[in-house]
Amino acid sequence: MAPAPDLARLLRDAGLRVTRQRLEVLAAVHAHPHADTGSLLQVVRDPLPTVSHQAVYDALHVLTSAGLVRAIQPQGSSTRYEARVGDNHHHVVCRSCGVVADVDCAVGETPCLTAHTDHGFAIDEAEVVYWGTCPDCAARTPA
Repeated sequence: MAPAPDLARLLRDAGLRVTRQRLEVLAAVHAHPHADTGSLLQVVRDPLPTVSHQAVYDALHVLTSAGLVRAIQPQGSSTRYEARVGDNHHHVVCRSCGVVADVDCAVGETPCLTAHTDHGFAIDEAEVVYWGTCPDCAARTPA
């Protein structure tokens, strides 16, 4: 397991002021990848009971804009946040329960970044979402 990142250093390196709210929100995203704002609010309220929904939303916006957090929004789902940034990974989403997991991009060639027609864009990222049924939901479904 990788060592825990120095969250204060991540904030400073991104040119952000280190605040308790930002530290707690960033820690929550690291600890709970693919969580939505409401779930993160509950996690942050453990150490900061009076933090508002708006404060968490604002911190997520700042962290996302700074590139410390990535926002994803699978179709039909609320926005979710993850700390895995800087690579071109994708996601798999369970159609039944909505659980999200990371899927690494193909190694070697990156066919997902080679569009048939790029319309003059300099493409640097592709978003692929795989849909299916997670193992827990599949185990609950009678054969």
